[in-house]
Amino acid sequence: MDVGELLRYQPDRGTKRGRDDDPEEVKAERPKKERGGSRNWRREEKEEKVALDDAAGDGDEDDEEVEPLDEGAVKRMILTFEKRSYKNQELRIKFPDNPEKFMESELDLNDIIQEMHVIATIPDQYHLLVELNAVQSLLGLLGHENTDVCIAVVDLLQELTDIDTLHESEEGAQVLIDALVEGQIVALLVQNLERLDESVKEEADGVHNTLAIIENMTEFRPEICSEAAQQGLLQWLLKRLKAKMPFDANKLYCSEILAILLQNNDDTRELLGERDGIDVLLQQLSVFKRHDPSTAEEQEMMENLFDALCSCLMLSSNRERFLKGEGLQLMNLMLREKKMSRCSALKVLDHAMIGPEGTDNCHKFVDILGLRTIFPLFMKSPKKMKKSGVSEKEHEEHVCSILASLLRNLRGQQRTRLINKFTENDSEKVDRLMELYFKYLDAVRAADKRIEGEKHDMVKRGEILDDDLEEEFYLRRLDAGLFLLQLLCYIIAELCNASVPQVRQRVMQILSMRGSSIKILRHVLKEYSESIGDGKNAEFRESEQKRILELMETL
Repeated sequence: MDVGELLRYQPDRGTKRGRDDDPEEVKAERPKKERGGSRNWRREEKEEKVALDDAAGDGDEDDEEVEPLDEGAVKRMILTFEKRSYKNQELRIKFPDNPEKFMESELDLNDIIQEMHVIATIPDQYHLLVELNAVQSLLGLLGHENTDVCIAVVDLLQELTDIDTLHESEEGAQVLIDALVEGQIVALLVQNLERLDESVKEEADGVHNTLAIIENMTEFRPEICSEAAQQGLLQWLLKRLKAKMPFDANKLYCSEILAILLQNNDDTRELLGERDGIDVLLQQLSVFKRHDPSTAEEQEMMENLFDALCSCLMLSSNRERFLKGEGLQLMNLMLREKKMSRCSALKVLDHAMIGPEGTDNCHKFVDILGLRTIFPLFMKSPKKMKKSGVSEKEHEEHVCSILASLLRNLRGQQRTRLINKFTENDSEKVDRLMELYFKYLDAVRAADKRIEGEKHDMVKRGEILDDDLEEEFYLRRLDAGLFLLQLLCYIIAELCNASVPQVRQRVMQILSMRGSSIKILRHVLKEYSESIGDGKNAEFRESEQKRILELMETL
């Protein structure tokens, strides 16, 4: 996969927000994907309470300032926790059928767990939780018979692993995360999730905080994603997504965590495919075929699911599952329905068809009359894209990438059908192709001029242009439209070599009218061939480069 393809796919990590009793009431104008805005929702509640208490006691000068905990105080707190935990366990074993005998010990245990929240304010003391075995004790309580205790532990762990807190003390964070991973925290959390009843508000909050722990840990240490998926989390997420429950904050959060787990992780993508996850994603997305999301939160969930699907399609085995699951038909219908899902469906089609692994999907797309759908989008970019946050350039890039994939992968009669489309209505599609070519040629030239100016100034100042800077400049050129220009040149070259004189003549005529030449096309294609990624093997890179060079020679 080349640099441009990698740049085009950057699935959002998603955000976590506080649970609301009614997601409909969440303000739509809240900035989408805002980092950290809600991960501290419980802390914010506490801060508000403290502020109210302070306001109520402003006139009381006898109030003493609360001193921060020292190491000794933390140790005493952990020792108290261990004693109460042991006492509760002992009484439960002794009086299993007499709750009155152990109820008070359970309340005491819950109280000390609540008090331990203060440790989240001093992450440099986290090592004490590990050294005094409190982490293992807390993990053990995730299997407690009383779900209230489990939820209290989850709440505490969520605050201890808050990503902002973890970054306050790298050393303390590493020690804590190591202990949690070693204690198989994800497997224990998933077991606890299985028994929580989300119709009970406190337990629904427990689910939300559980997902928050996982997001905190995977953000701090991304390599945890693969292990988390293997420990039952992926299966639970898929089950929760397809559960017949009204849309709520937890379903949104599940879609965000799923998108995180699938990022840059082929093992998790393969596992999702094996667990029929492609079908689950397609079923969930099919709702948006004829209906737009009713809230900003539901739209965010839809986009997370599309991102997850795009990520899965990076794996060739999942493209086969997508094809068998009639994913192409669903995306094609979404394009025709002109709903909010259209832009994301276009992105999915792009990922499904790209590269040699997309050949079967390309042929099927023509069979289901997909050319009738894609060419109107090529001829004119939709006006309603702003709602879904997709730029005109992004739209045109996906459409041109799909056309390039079709030209690269189609054979026989289906390829002929595609090329003949460019001869219809006095070659109007060739005119559009050349219009886009000059549009992005001008954009890249403008970017090149700015970059050359910056380089000149840097040389004058005696600064060195190293490889990192050159790569940064190249990425800026791609962002300005270079990758799209390369795709357009590839499409033009394929059409000019397709033995259809009418198309070639029209291309040459327009180039001549604009005072341009075929040499510029050749130069862009040469740079394109040099920038192609290895696509996971050198053979792919070599074959693609050879194909492009052959097209250049016959232009």
